[in-house]
Amino acid sequence: MTNSQTLRKDSTKLVSINELIFFLMGTFFLTTMTGMVGSYRQAYLINVLGLESDQVGNINLICSVVSYFINFFLMMKIDSPPKKGKAKFLPIVSAWAIPFGITMVLLFYTPSFIDKTTSMIVVWCICLQLIYNTLNTLAGTLNNVAVVISPNSEERDTALTFRGIVNAIGNSAPLVVVLVAGLITDVEEYQYLGSAVACSIVAVTFMLIASRKVKERVAYSSEKKNPFVGYKDILKNKYAWIVIISEFLKSFRGVANYMGVFLAAALLGSSSKYILLGLPTGIGTFVGMLIVKALLKKFNSKQIYIASGIYSLCANALAFAIGVAYFRSGNSILQIAFIAALFLIGLQFGASNLIPAMFQADILEDIEVKTHKRLDATLGFVCGIGGTISGAIASFVSPRILYGDNSIIGYIQPVEGVYPEQEMQTKIMLLFFYTIVHGIMMLLAGVPFIFYRLTGKRKEEVHQAALEYRESMENNK
Repeated sequence: MTNSQTLRKDSTKLVSINELIFFLMGTFFLTTMTGMVGSYRQAYLINVLGLESDQVGNINLICSVVSYFINFFLMMKIDSPPKKGKAKFLPIVSAWAIPFGITMVLLFYTPSFIDKTTSMIVVWCICLQLIYNTLNTLAGTLNNVAVVISPNSEERDTALTFRGIVNAIGNSAPLVVVLVAGLITDVEEYQYLGSAVACSIVAVTFMLIASRKVKERVAYSSEKKNPFVGYKDILKNKYAWIVIISEFLKSFRGVANYMGVFLAAALLGSSSKYILLGLPTGIGTFVGMLIVKALLKKFNSKQIYIASGIYSLCANALAFAIGVAYFRSGNSILQIAFIAALFLIGLQFGASNLIPAMFQADILEDIEVKTHKRLDATLGFVCGIGGTISGAIASFVSPRILYGDNSIIGYIQPVEGVYPEQEMQTKIMLLFFYTIVHGIMMLLAGVPFIFYRLTGKRKEEVHQAALEYRESMENNK
């Protein structure tokens, strides 16, 4: 097949507007579920169940490590060649969406027979979290469909871009849901449980619709291959290692993200008001993604990602300085400036949420050309190894940094739903971890990409080679 023929095939539009909308709605509401857990699960453990910092840290560490090994084998199964004419990801979404939704709700419900004063509560939390993490991996394969929705690189990148945008909005949507729940009831436990039920019902419905209405169009080889070799192929790829190292550094920002809901509780008197901090950042994230999409017409993804890390440190340092001044003076002008600074922080999230998916899509094709394997799920898992390690560390140390004996921040847990007044030093330290730590990690995450070369002409050559290989595979069937 000639290059001109390949280019014509690559330029063919295959994805209808309706199909893209169904896909984006499915991923949006999927992210509302994961966002609900990411934003409020730790607050549920600390504020509602009243667990000690050591207990929460141990739960987080055990679940991170065990889930990693479970996912190791899950990825091999997911990336096994599908049956002829069958999709790889969508049948998995269809099978596991409902169990995933039910388990997510249970994360915010503790049966009365569980004694909260014994180790039984820790065992319950660990088992439930492990089940959720496993089902999240399975149902979450809906996100992988963006890479295989079309062989057309422009359509693929469009799906990835808009998936990133709707996921950023979906991740913030639970903040609105919990705020509404807070207007209905003052009981924090009921706020979380009601919000989880609402997010789950809607999300499962749209995930099932997406699994029926969306198509996967990238051809897969039916040849059975040793799945362990797939891991080796990825680890031999130098570009994959750049992403692994970058994700390792970036995921330490988990310490910063951990503090958001507790910063809201300390400043505003309730975790349900987290939206007042998260909304400016969420809007900034949405705008940031649109800016990134425009910048990609003039600059490559590597340049934008490195620049975004430098910008992140500056924006977070500015937010910290304004925030501290506002805490001390209570000046209304500084309050507005602080909200504006949170918006500026969000602009960087646009790059950090969107561009890594593009890196992985390009690396996926590079590996496909070299090995003739499509390792869609496995690549994301391997590239996430660094993030898994640093994320586990962050989730283990964050509760110990936040509260308890010898903690750095000194956050005081609520008693019977009543939030105590926090010390000024506690508020400042919460803001420090929420901003400065995040900025430093994003700056460091961009450093490895100084050595990334899969851009420009090289990227196009790899893409054309991948198209030619798929065409030859289809012709040989």
